[in-house]
Amino acid sequence: MCRNLAFSLTLYSGQMCTTPQNVLIPRDGIDTSDGHKTFGEVARGIAGAVEKLTSDDARAVEITGAVVNDAIEPRIEAAKAHGEVLLDSRTVAHPSFPGAVVRTPLMLTTDKAASAIEGEWFGPIAFLVATESTVDSVALFRRIVGAKGALTASVYSTSSEVLDEVERAAVDVGVHLSANLTGGVFVNQSAAFSDFHATGANPAANASLTDGAYVAGRFRIVQSRRHA
Repeated sequence: MCRNLAFSLTLYSGQMCTTPQNVLIPRDGIDTSDGHKTFGEVARGIAGAVEKLTSDDARAVEITGAVVNDAIEPRIEAAKAHGEVLLDSRTVAHPSFPGAVVRTPLMLTTDKAASAIEGEWFGPIAFLVATESTVDSVALFRRIVGAKGALTASVYSTSSEVLDEVERAAVDVGVHLSANLTGGVFVNQSAAFSDFHATGANPAANASLTDGAYVAGRFRIVQSRRHA
């Protein structure tokens, strides 16, 4: 899980429109096959996977690429005021393009009440958000995506009831959902078919590359995927 999320957070320096930004984690932690993990352990596991992935400069530049504009670096610095820095963003020297600006992801821990998680922080910036419970995480997901929208969402759970509840929430707020991605498929690849890159059913994705609007604008397609 940590490795999968780390790649999703690092790819293209977090500048994909489908890059995760808010990772909602119950304050009391989660149960895993290796026993209970606290919020801190989960957060450090994800940040550690990002750090390992980007520790070698030659490899890091092939995954991150360069930042696209001058607004990214000031945004990274501004984000530090909105949480506790768990993993700082660092500058990587590109061996082939010395003028390129390359930055690794900034990982911050914060509380669900933080206003920063309500908006978009385009670039290599991620918030690991402490919620009161899984139920609270789902409610927060519904509220933020319902109000602001999202192109993608993912859920990790060993409970079929939780997976079903998050799927219902994703359909209600109109966002593509991926469940328990741990291998070589990532949430960045948001849809099984590129035509449905977005749903057209939420504020961040109010149009789809291809949809059925030419027949009836009342209908939208939301996809949910799980490992078979």
